[in-house]
Amino acid sequence: MKKLYYSIGEVSEITDVDAHVLRYWETVFDELSPKKNKAGNRTYKEDDIETILKLKELIQEKKYSTEGAQQALKREAESGETEKEIPVNLKKDLKEMRVFLKNLLEKL
Repeated sequence: MKKLYYSIGEVSEITDVDAHVLRYWETVFDELSPKKNKAGNRTYKEDDIETILKLKELIQEKKYSTEGAQQALKREAESGETEKEIPVNLKKDLKEMRVFLKNLLEKL
């Protein structure tokens, strides 16, 4: 279920990160800067969702500070290497499928 753009609500549901946290992360991390449409609503792309999932892993799961997460993202960008775990884009796709299936189940 790939889309070109996602709303903040959709991204919040896919990533399991509250919308207010996403807005805060925008102010702290240069890597996260979704565009806004004519109505002023945030429009997230696939890359933004991948960044959010990386941040979620660093901050919420590995307990990095925001400063530590910034440094980790910078190191990753400079080296071009990522940690040898489940790729972020695969995690995102799996979460999207989970949300889709959950919504489908509710309709049954």
